[in-house]
Order: sequence, then structure tokens, then C-alpha cells
Amino acid sequence: MDYVLIVLGILFLISGILGAVVPVLPGPPLSYIGLLLLHITGRYHFSSRFLILWAVITVVVYLLDYFIPIWGTKKFGGSKRGVWGSIIGLVVGMVFFPPFGIIIGPFLGAVLGELSSGKQSHEAFRSGLGSFLGFLAGTLLKLIVSGMMAWYFVAEMTS
Repeated sequence: MDYVLIVLGILFLISGILGAVVPVLPGPPLSYIGLLLLHITGRYHFSSRFLILWAVITVVVYLLDYFIPIWGTKKFGGSKRGVWGSIIGLVVGMVFFPPFGIIIGPFLGAVLGELSSGKQSHEAFRSGLGSFLGFLAGTLLKLIVSGMMAWYFVAEMTS
């Protein structure tokens, strides 16, 4: 049974790393499940403190992934309409155009929101760029967290 759990854990870790880049898959939660699967084997164990810490990190990164593009829009001069456009674009993109809609939706939403508030096209584009850079920052954060969980998985197996 341990071998089945280990193989499943590896599959979840690989899916988690892919999910850090592919918007449809929830990367860090999948990676965390991989850690849990290794933990419930009879051979390998993580401390409760370690598992709780990584559960908190997973939840925080998962939530930040939705807010970082909004923050990027604001940071690049976006107005409330640009922020709302980014949020609406994220939802519309997720629902109607997965997986690429999650990338393009916030950008287009921020641009359209800024244009509707009377901003010039270069200002609207700048807000959209902030949303896109926020998306990239969130992706990098998810990739780092999923990669670290994979490293801990391998380190535990080789110790």
C-alpha cells in the first residue's frame, strides 16, 4: 500500500507543479495532497507543525493568486473601474475561456474598465499590464511553493 501512496503522491506533486503554470489546475493544493499522501505511508512522516505550516502557506498562496492581479492593476495606476474590470475579466475568463481566459480576462477587463472611465488608451493599457504582471507574479509564487513541497517530498524519501 505504501508504494501506491508514494506513486499517487508523486502524481499529485507533478500535477501541482503543472498546476502552478496551467491556470485551470490548483497547483499548491495538489502538491500539498502529495505531501499528505507521503505522510500517511507507514515509512515516511512529517511533523504536525510542518504539515500545518504548509497547509497555511497553501491556503495563503491560493488566495493571493486571485488578489495579486488586482493589486498589480492598482499599482500600475488603475482606478476602481480598472480593478473591477480585472475582477470581472477574471471571472468571465475562468468561466467562458479556460484556461487562457484566466490570463487574458483580467488584462482585458482592466483595460476595458479604464477605458470606460475615460482614461486614455495608454493609461488603460498600463493598468492591464499591471494585471498581467500580477498574474505572472502569482504564477511564480505558486511555482516556488509547489517546487518546495516537491523538494521536501524527495528529501523525506531519501533520508
